Amino acid sequence: MKARAGAALDAGDALLNCPRLAFGSRKSFPISAGAWIVPVTGVVLFLLFWDVAIRAGKAPLLPGPLAVVRAIGELLRKGFLFKHVVASLFRVTWGYLLAVVVGVPLGILLAIHRRLGLALAPLVEILRPISALAWIPLAILWFGVGDAAAVFIIFVASSLPLTVAAMSAVRHVSETHWNAGRNFGLTRRQAALRVLLPAILPRLLVGLRLALGVAWLVVVAGEMIAVNSGLGFLIIDARNAGNRYDLVVAGMVLIGTIGLALDVIMRRLERLRALQWAYAGSEGAP
Repeated sequence: MKARAGAALDAGDALLNCPRLAFGSRKSFPISAGAWIVPVTGVVLFLLFWDVAIRAGKAPLLPGPLAVVRAIGELLRKGFLFKHVVASLFRVTWGYLLAVVVGVPLGILLAIHRRLGLALAPLVEILRPISALAWIPLAILWFGVGDAAAVFIIFVASSLPLTVAAMSAVRHVSETHWNAGRNFGLTRRQAALRVLLPAILPRLLVGLRLALGVAWLVVVAGEMIAVNSGLGFLIIDARNAGNRYDLVVAGMVLIGTIGLALDVIMRRLERLRALQWAYAGSEGAP
């Protein structure tokens, strides 16, 4: 019994050394100064083209880059910048975390239990293409105008893609690893922690990254209707309160910049060595 218990406890370590499980890449990710030249050059050229187009146009439809910079400075001086950014990040954080807590376990459950998956997967596929904006009237009806409605919209938009991503990740786990776990006497809980989670992390991280982008995209649309703060509200309020298109474009720039920062953070997580498990056969690792 002791020998069997010891084998069960060490099964995860044995599986991690399985020849078919390997890190997706053992190479480091050095970031040289030259790697930034092309992206920075593209941004600079875009800003120059933007400025020249605005100056050459007889009836400019957009404010120039300097006007947008001044608008961001105005928001910073008046304290509105921090207020709106924090409000949007607050809603995204709660909606996204709820989606992860619900969507990922649901996807794993539907993939593991075949009959349950066959019964509920079509429902997931029917709901998933429905735009999150279509839920706005119902969200306001159920939760009123406020943070709860925006959080619900973000949750709906993020949870279903996460469910599908988790289902796909589980279905790509090799039967060899499940058999190895059974041979070592792992319980279902031990197999989930030592076999399933390390195996699905690479595919699941891609889904988490995409769902975060969707959450950030949706919160802006939700804030234009359901709340009175946030970057989405800033854009629509600047449009209605005096046609301040410099503030409108400033809000768009802030949305893009924060979205890029969130994507960079998720990319960094993908590069962590502990999260780079992949199948040697499918990833091309030796």
